[in-house]
Amino acid sequence: MNRTVLELVEAEYRRYRIVGELAMRQVEPEELHERSGRGNSIATIVWHLAGNLESRFTDFLTTDGEKQWRDRDAEFEPRDASDREVAQRWEQGWGVLFGALWGLTDEDLPARVTIRGVPFRVDEALLRSLAHTAYHVGQIVLLARAFRGDDWEYLSIPPGGSEAYNANPVREKSSVPGSFHPRS
Repeated sequence: MNRTVLELVEAEYRRYRIVGELAMRQVEPEELHERSGRGNSIATIVWHLAGNLESRFTDFLTTDGEKQWRDRDAEFEPRDASDREVAQRWEQGWGVLFGALWGLTDEDLPARVTIRGVPFRVDEALLRSLAHTAYHVGQIVLLARAFRGDDWEYLSIPPGGSEAYNANPVREKSSVPGSFHPRS
């Protein structure tokens, strides 16, 4: 089974999952629901990202990526979810994604899927989803960093640390993450 390209795509998804989890581990449970200005909270972003991943990757090759059962607008409504429920929602979305990716081979990449009735090649849909995921993980990181301020633990190269990191670039490739558990 040929999975050269798909292994690279999956590794990038895993890398963003790890970054999101490391950022969320730095926030207090109540901060998951705090908003910055008119923006979304971390919990809202998690609900939206999980909803998107579930919709796009449930029956990925055979049904439209925008499922009729998805209520995208509701993903952005404020909710009273515990930190554990936020973590479960996060895990649920990623689980659907990785389950779908596991069943694909590189031979599937030129196949066609639809999203909202618009046809995409599988590789194109995957890159589109990866960019969407990276965008929202970046929002999570930005919010978490704002909440931590000077106590922020850098997820990449800390200021003044480029030379040391370049001597040992340990985070350039993904590894399989553990389960996400917010701070308690």
